[in-house]
Amino acid sequence: MLQLFYSLRSERMLMEQLRYNLLFRWFVGLAIDDAVWDHSVFSKNRDRLNEEAVAAEFLKEVVRLAQQKNLMSDEHFSVDGTLLQAWASQKSFRSKDEPPDRKGGLRNAPPDFKGEERRNDTHESKSDPDSRLFRKGNTGAQLSYQGHVLMEHRNGLVRAACVSRATGHGERESALSLLKSLKGNKRRTVAADKAYDTADFVAACRKVGVTPHVAQNDSNRRSAIDGRTTRHAGYDKSLKIRAWIETHFGWIKSAAGLRQVKQRGLVRVDALFQFAMAASNLVRLPKLIAAGASA
Repeated sequence: MLQLFYSLRSERMLMEQLRYNLLFRWFVGLAIDDAVWDHSVFSKNRDRLNEEAVAAEFLKEVVRLAQQKNLMSDEHFSVDGTLLQAWASQKSFRSKDEPPDRKGGLRNAPPDFKGEERRNDTHESKSDPDSRLFRKGNTGAQLSYQGHVLMEHRNGLVRAACVSRATGHGERESALSLLKSLKGNKRRTVAADKAYDTADFVAACRKVGVTPHVAQNDSNRRSAIDGRTTRHAGYDKSLKIRAWIETHFGWIKSAAGLRQVKQRGLVRVDALFQFAMAASNLVRLPKLIAAGASA
C-alpha cells in the first residue's frame, strides 16, 4: 500500500524510506529504533502473498467496508479495461522455437526485426511469457496485459478487478466474468463503451439478468443496442457515470506507477492490479465516509 500511495518504484526505495520516514514506520508497526527489513525478504513475502490470493481478499474487504457504510450500489455498474505495459522489452519477443542463447549470450544485442512477421501464436517474450504483443487504437504494439474493472455507480468505487492476457476478446470475456461474480438475482445494469457493442456480449449480459447500457457503435455495422434500451433515461445517465472509471485507471498509472507493471507473470500482475484498485478505493473512502457522517 505504501508503494502505491507514495509512488515508490521498488522494494529498495521502500526500505530506504522506512529508515527515516516516521509515518512509514508507524504504518508498518516499526518503532523508531527498530531495524529495517532487507528488500529481498520483502520480495519473498510478496510471492507468499500471491500464492495465498491475499490481494483479492484485501480488495473484497475494502468493498465490504464501503458496503457497510452504504457507499456502494448493488444495481448499477460499469465495466472497462486498460492496457498495462509488461515488464519486458521488444527484443525479448522472439520465436517460441528459438533457443534463449541464439545471440551467443549477448543479452543487450541490438534487435533486428526487419522483414520478420511476429505474432503471438508463433512468438513469445522470453522474459515474461504471459505477456502478449497487443495494440490498442493508433498506438504501437507493445507487450502488455489487460486490466479489467467493475465499478459501481453510487460513488464510482471499484467493486471487482482482474487481469487477463491481452487479446481482442479479453475485455468482454473478463467483463462477463466480473458480472457473474455478483451475488443475488436482482436486476442490474452495466454501462460500457463502444468496444462492448457486440451481439455476443449483449446477449450474454441479458442471459445473466444484466441490462447492457452499452454505447452504440454505428461505424460500418449495425449496433446490438436498440431502442428498447436507448429510450430509457437511465441509459444516458449510465453512459455519463461510466466515465468515472477512467479516474481509477489514471490514478494507478500516474500515482501508483502501474503504467508499466514491475512484476512478471499473470498471477503477480493480477495481484498487483487488485492491490492498486483497493488503494484507489481507499484514497476515496475517507472523504466519502466523512461526507456521510456530516450529512
